[in-house]
Amino acid sequence: MSEIMNVANIFGENVFNDSVMQERLPKKVYKELKRTIQEGKELEPSIADVVAHEMKEWAIEKGATHYSHWFQPLTGATAEKHDAFISAPKSDGKVLMEFSGKALIKGESDASSFPSGGLRATFEARGYTAWDCTSPAFIKKDATGEGAILYIPTAFCSYTGEALDQKTPLLRSMEAINKQTLRLIRLFGNTTAQKVTPSVGAEQEYFLVDREKYLKRKDLVFTGRTLFGAMPPKGQELDDHYFGAIRERIALFMKDVNEELWKLGVSAKTQHNEAAPAQHELAPIYAQCNVAVDHNQLVMETLKQVAYRHNLHCLLHEKPFAGVNGSGKHNNWSLTTDDGVNLLDPGKTPHENIQFLLILACVLRAVDRHAELLRESAADVGNDHRLGANEAPPAIISVYLGAQLEDVLSQLISTGSATHSIKRERLETGVNTLPDFAKDATDRNRTAPLAFTGNKFEFRMVGSRDSVAASTIVLNTIVAESFADACDYLEAQEDFSMGVHDLIKKYASEHQRIVFSGNGYSKEWVKEAERRGLPNIATMVEAIPYLVTDKTVELFERFGVFTRAELESRAEIQYETYAKVINIESRSMIDIASKHIIPAVIKYITSLATSINQVKEACDVVDVSVQTELLQESSNLLADTRKALKELIELTEQASSMKRGKEQAEFYQKEVVPVMQALRTAVDKLEMIVNKEMWPMPSYGDLLFEV
Repeated sequence: MSEIMNVANIFGENVFNDSVMQERLPKKVYKELKRTIQEGKELEPSIADVVAHEMKEWAIEKGATHYSHWFQPLTGATAEKHDAFISAPKSDGKVLMEFSGKALIKGESDASSFPSGGLRATFEARGYTAWDCTSPAFIKKDATGEGAILYIPTAFCSYTGEALDQKTPLLRSMEAINKQTLRLIRLFGNTTAQKVTPSVGAEQEYFLVDREKYLKRKDLVFTGRTLFGAMPPKGQELDDHYFGAIRERIALFMKDVNEELWKLGVSAKTQHNEAAPAQHELAPIYAQCNVAVDHNQLVMETLKQVAYRHNLHCLLHEKPFAGVNGSGKHNNWSLTTDDGVNLLDPGKTPHENIQFLLILACVLRAVDRHAELLRESAADVGNDHRLGANEAPPAIISVYLGAQLEDVLSQLISTGSATHSIKRERLETGVNTLPDFAKDATDRNRTAPLAFTGNKFEFRMVGSRDSVAASTIVLNTIVAESFADACDYLEAQEDFSMGVHDLIKKYASEHQRIVFSGNGYSKEWVKEAERRGLPNIATMVEAIPYLVTDKTVELFERFGVFTRAELESRAEIQYETYAKVINIESRSMIDIASKHIIPAVIKYITSLATSINQVKEACDVVDVSVQTELLQESSNLLADTRKALKELIELTEQASSMKRGKEQAEFYQKEVVPVMQALRTAVDKLEMIVNKEMWPMPSYGDLLFEV
């Protein structure tokens, strides 16, 4: 009970949340601010001044000396600049602590120093940060641990108004789906709901390794993943780590992470060991999607900061270790009205829930029409190593509905109407002392990229380092399009009941190809998906072009989420990012192989050859065939290593000299990456031969099992 009370006492204590605002703001100011948050009304400068003053006073009481407009540029990380609350010194040499409404609402940053994809030239430096009042401000300790900073979530735009961040298009997409969903539910007689909000729960997977060992692995330091590494005798074959007992060192780490997150109002709820050794997961309760995106960024930052305190290092790369599970994050997406209705809840009798069936059919249509775009939203360099492997969904987009909804859909397609829903059965354990209980109406499918899981859709393709903003923007916008098209049709019908009945059947029939309940990992599904005409986009470089097709541009411009220029800039940024990441990885391999691995192998070979000669000199009749065989094998592998290294050096230089863009990214993917793999293959074989004391870095076994 004491632990529960402790969580209740600290939860949100460092957040300028609704309860704090009610307590500190005058009633009129609080009411106006709530109107802005709930209805999107413009905030008067006089109201902003009062809010800023009270926010500053609250922050100073918490120990804050500075404030920061906290934003999410297109770097994959967050950005912050700290400004003190002090004003210009007075004549007596003293200063006042000031924070105006203008400073709260608007900040300025150097827009040319962040990725802009050509939207900003070097000499065009001005960019603005704008307060997102729907995501509460919060306090975090500074780097010293003594002071504190007030963080204000903001959007980030160029001087000419283009979005240079993840937040701006996310907020635009929220407005789009709110408007179109309200249109749809009004047709079904809902006159009470005034707002519909997409909610997100972002599960987060990560690895923890000992920091001292991490610092001895330059590949981890430079790239976040192991570029070399032979598999240890034991991996995850026994499934003994998954949901296993949490080690004391990790438990202490998790305790501190939870406390830090709870203070920031992040509802961290679930923690457990994941499938791979040294892999773990944290999951929060759902939140409004822009708040959830902010919270997930805080989760990732907190994991790294707390790990450092525990002499650990948190790895968020999608595939830090070849041969074992990679890490992702599941974007659990749903739609909720402001009067508390989850629009993705089918109820006990889905076949009778016409509004839900239309929404379901619209989602299927949206995903089928824009499968390539949804796949692109999860495109990442690290995800190329993960998608399609045995812990992640395949690169082919499909939707898993479960037996109950598939049956209802089948009835609609075959007969034009659904007359029944599969009932929930009782699970009988066969043990008298264990209770029998009602099973869920459907099983789960962990191989499905997009799965319906009771009252939400779970998009399982997002990479562990990536913001969930991109996939949420796409889900919001493509579903808004389907809702809008459905409303256009239904609003023109004289007989609404007949019209909605026909539309559900039409969408279900035309887009049933996207529904799949089988094994998404199987080779048979690849062939079946091809037969169905579903896209199979294996890599990030292949996915990027779908950002700028006429179809995509038309979609986003129709709902005011992206302009063509913004989409083209994002495509350019992604090509550059891919090329830069592979360039860093290839140069890291060159550096490690040249300076560490090859010298270590030469030392081993020299030692082995010397030993053979010494034995021969001492006694000619002693059999040294084993030593000679090892000498020959290691020498051959060293030659293979040197050959691959030389080729990698040449190709990397060639790639680096190319003009940035699609051609360069494709060259890295098709030419450089295969040679990187060839170099790794030779080195990993050498690791299994060379004396461990001579090997220049900790092994997989050291990293994964000695935490």
